[in-house]
Amino acid sequence: MTVLLGLPRGERATAALGLAALLARSSRSDLVVCAVAPASWPPGLAKIDAEYQEYLNQATQEALDSARLALPADVATSFVAVRARSTPHGLLEVAEKHSASLLVLGSSSTGGIGRVSLGSVADHVLHSAPIPVAMAPRGYRCRVGSTVRRVTAAYGATHGGADFAAAAAKLAGQLGATLRLASFAVRSGPVITAGVGLHAEDGVLGEWSQYIEQVQRDTLAQLTELLSGPPAMESTIGYGRDWHESVEDVGWTDGDLLAVGSSSVGPLARVFLGSRASKIVRNSPVPVVVLPRS
Repeated sequence: MTVLLGLPRGERATAALGLAALLARSSRSDLVVCAVAPASWPPGLAKIDAEYQEYLNQATQEALDSARLALPADVATSFVAVRARSTPHGLLEVAEKHSASLLVLGSSSTGGIGRVSLGSVADHVLHSAPIPVAMAPRGYRCRVGSTVRRVTAAYGATHGGADFAAAAAKLAGQLGATLRLASFAVRSGPVITAGVGLHAEDGVLGEWSQYIEQVQRDTLAQLTELLSGPPAMESTIGYGRDWHESVEDVGWTDGDLLAVGSSSVGPLARVFLGSRASKIVRNSPVPVVVLPRS
């Protein structure tokens, strides 16, 4: 297993480096840190182009040198610099060349502290990558020498849900972590009526909860038959008036990782972040990994 980090610039690098080291340490994998620079301008004045390319080379090397100093010594790491017509294209090429099994990206600097925010690079990669893609919340920090302790799979009783749960269980096993299936119920504020609408919604929510709990139990029972599953498994349901409350309701601790599946409308063997998964990702207080559709 090889973890590939697409090295972001500036303040975002610290969070991404921390997550990449955490995942590499947990999975006992090598880490490849990649800095992508724009390809040479096709036309243009030769002198100006040469000066610009020299500036890019220097900036890229400085970013890699800073990453080398920031990474812990217990993670075997190599560093590469590539030129590509776009950062996503360059990262996916390097991922293929190094047979990477996981790609790590940073959050956008425009997002809120402690939340995952998708920038242009992440948005492109999250709709095309053939391998799992992990992202750290902005400002993310982890303890020195820490590992992933629990993988929480955002589970829905939909088509492909069983395959996603199996993929999440496999990931948890690779990371030496436990598995938790979590489903989320978002209950909008009730319309002001005589109260009939509120009671009806309570009934629907109760029936849905019973159904989801049974499906979760059945899924966990199936997962126990896996030969290389996680050491322990559990399930939960988060409730809230919006996605933020619902995601927070399940409870989170240090060493948690949230796994979400790809949309069924996306291509097979590719990650494709759907609207529901996107809402969960944007409200996650812990690092997130998006798994390809199997």
